[in-house]
Amino acid sequence: MKDLIAQNIEELDFNDVDNLIWSAVFSSKEETRNKAKEMIFLKGLQHRVVPSSIQNFYDAMGRGELHSITVPAVNIRGLTYYAARAIFRSAMKNNVGLIIFEIARSEIGYTYQSPSEYTANIIAAALREGFYYPIFLQGDHFQVNKKNFEKNHKEEIDTLKNLIKESINAGFFNIDIYASTMVDYSKKTLKEQQKENFTLTAMFTDYIRVLQPDGITVSVGGEIGHIGGKNSTVEEFEAFMEGYLKTLNSQKGISKISVQTGTAHGGIPLKDGTLAQVKLDFNVLKSIGSLAQEKYGLSGAVQHGASTLPMELFDKFPESYTSEIHLATGFQNTMYDLAPDWLKKEIYQYLQEKCKEEWKQDMTYEQFIYKTRKKGFGPFKKQWWSLPEDIKNAIMDELSKTFDVIFEKLRVKDSIQLVNKYINPVNVSLKFLQ
Repeated sequence: MKDLIAQNIEELDFNDVDNLIWSAVFSSKEETRNKAKEMIFLKGLQHRVVPSSIQNFYDAMGRGELHSITVPAVNIRGLTYYAARAIFRSAMKNNVGLIIFEIARSEIGYTYQSPSEYTANIIAAALREGFYYPIFLQGDHFQVNKKNFEKNHKEEIDTLKNLIKESINAGFFNIDIYASTMVDYSKKTLKEQQKENFTLTAMFTDYIRVLQPDGITVSVGGEIGHIGGKNSTVEEFEAFMEGYLKTLNSQKGISKISVQTGTAHGGIPLKDGTLAQVKLDFNVLKSIGSLAQEKYGLSGAVQHGASTLPMELFDKFPESYTSEIHLATGFQNTMYDLAPDWLKKEIYQYLQEKCKEEWKQDMTYEQFIYKTRKKGFGPFKKQWWSLPEDIKNAIMDELSKTFDVIFEKLRVKDSIQLVNKYINPVNVSLKFLQ
């Protein structure tokens, strides 16, 4: 790294990006990590690889200018640089510009990826694959922890505010605020049930508007039903929006609404470790998504827990007013399927020791491993990144093939033209570099 750090940005060869991102992630010195991130960011600016908000595109959907498009939002938990390269490789092949790269509040913790590190990974991957277009980074499931909130609501609010600030400073100009954990179904009216949800969502929206850089409107998402709970209804959505819009102080509110349709994050593992079939209600997406567009000018509904669904269902999302779907566990499964046995053995032994409190009495070994192996990416990050090139290439090839199909089914092929039309990148200084 000594020569790279000393080099001018213009002199950097794209093969140097491999070394830069390694230093940004693994250097023992914070100064070196930050310098490597800075160089990656500045190199990205040279090639229009600029963190951007998808707000203008979603506004166009809300105006009815765009139809039958679903934007994939991808959570990368491990091998982030290589997985992102695989996705960009498919994007270049299919002329795709509409992709969101996101990371959840919980994932930041157990994958050992700060927002600024995640940003560096995505920019570096785009540069390495020649993807010279705006990138969309998203804070996913910036969720109010109900238990923590009830114990000390100020501390929980401050924790989430600090995360929002850190993320915006790192170029996350798309943020999903999920306070649906606070919905109280014991209340008599829908408005009372949703009150804590819409009040907190409005408060965090106002906070984001204060922090967002000049020239950028951060795209904010809300949620009316916690994923894995009961299916959402139109009446709940209207109760949420009525209260939210009255509570909101800012001129610009949310751009989309997440709903529950019958899915669960990561799928539902059976006793043998295989996944149960999920009965997804597309009518929930259609009814709420169409109302979101026509009455409130939002882009539509958002579907979570989609990566483990049968691929034949993906054609239905663009026709169901689904403006965005979130994808994570399916790609994690690909990585584990192709990982060497020695690495899996080490990780699974670690999980049995460190996560034993999560092993419920009625769980089989296979169910326990499936539910917890997402937590094997952070502690074993260097081992994953140090895998032989042939194994990493096999993982990248498989991910690229998967995204070839996903991009076609979600109808985002040839969407570079839409990005060029609706997205105006704004060059801002990322504050984590200052």
